[in-house]
Amino acid sequence: MRITAQEEYGLRCLLQLAYLPQGKSVTVKEVAAKEGLSTAYVEKLLRLLGRAGLVHSVRGMRGGYVMNRAPAQITLGETIRALGTIQTTGHICSAFTGSKDICVHFNGCSIRSIWSGLTSYIQRYLDDTTLADLLEDEYVLSTRLAKRLT
Repeated sequence: MRITAQEEYGLRCLLQLAYLPQGKSVTVKEVAAKEGLSTAYVEKLLRLLGRAGLVHSVRGMRGGYVMNRAPAQITLGETIRALGTIQTTGHICSAFTGSKDICVHFNGCSIRSIWSGLTSYIQRYLDDTTLADLLEDEYVLSTRLAKRLT
């Protein structure tokens, strides 16, 4: 699985909002300063998250961005899809066709079943992990998530 900068930074910006009490806003400038990003880039990322219904902007003196739902109700899967895409078997197979229009192994490919299993697992894993999970202590979270693998 490949994670783009947009997906990584967008998730980090969303986590800045998730750390706040429900309904409290944070400005683009504050998020940009905390994450070491430009305000224009943070604005773009928050707009993408807004289009997906994860955040909304609040105007006025106490304005900024607010999460639309509690961190426990937002999954990493929907966050990544809002910012980019979770790679599928179709993406993989269409990217590696050699000099042909379609893969020479399109009919009866044993490799495709491996990619299919992996991409399904990754999608389920991301859809089963919430922003609330990411607010936990790193050691506690990594231990708990490692148990999912066994």
